[in-house]
Amino acid sequence: MTDPSYATPTSRPTLGRSFRLFRAHRVEQTDPDLFYGMLAADSVGQLSQYADLRGSRVLDVGGGPGYFANAFRAAGASYTPLDSDLGELSGLGDPEKGTVIGSGMSLPFRDDAFDVTYSSNVLEHVPEPWTMADEMIRVTRPGGLVFLSYTLWWGPWGGHETAPWHYLGGHRAADRYARTHGKRPKNDFGSSLFAVTAGAGLRWASSQTGADVLETMPRYHPRWAWWTLRVPVLREVTTWNLAIVLRKR
Repeated sequence: MTDPSYATPTSRPTLGRSFRLFRAHRVEQTDPDLFYGMLAADSVGQLSQYADLRGSRVLDVGGGPGYFANAFRAAGASYTPLDSDLGELSGLGDPEKGTVIGSGMSLPFRDDAFDVTYSSNVLEHVPEPWTMADEMIRVTRPGGLVFLSYTLWWGPWGGHETAPWHYLGGHRAADRYARTHGKRPKNDFGSSLFAVTAGAGLRWASSQTGADVLETMPRYHPRWAWWTLRVPVLREVTTWNLAIVLRKR
């Protein structure tokens, strides 16, 4: 189901790629240019394994900073970011033309509007993640691609900036962060961060009826490590970030 003619070196699931991405995640707060720039390039590379992005209409749900706009447009796509927070869209200065402010759980677009619907690390930030996933399928045209990935709660980065204390409870970790730093974390459990699991994503993927599942995978791991996703409990800790790739029927 994957067309190798679209593959790019940045997205091949090698150990070197995994190491570079893990290292970049460590500086998300201190060096966003490095982190988001690398993640955007890698995202385009991953999507290009499933579809030719040239001329495609791409919706990025939770678009965030402009790094993704630059990467998708460089690949020849027509790019529309959506976010609930204007500040996120202003990551590289003024928001991009055509940006949309709205809820991922009720996308303000007609049915079948986009060739590719993409979301990276957003599902764990909405209270109804699978409503958002259903909405992504709805606005994708028949034959179009849906790619969504999210950070698993029980993984080492599940608490985001409050990790690893989230293992003792999300609210406790957020309160500890506030005491330590004098402010609430950006990813505050119960309001802007929620516990989303691999099991829930796999159940949603197998039960939804609007699209065929092309692949489920630990997004940042080398290919030889993907077997861990098939082991309940273990996958919640080791997968770290789950990607679900679908093609709309």
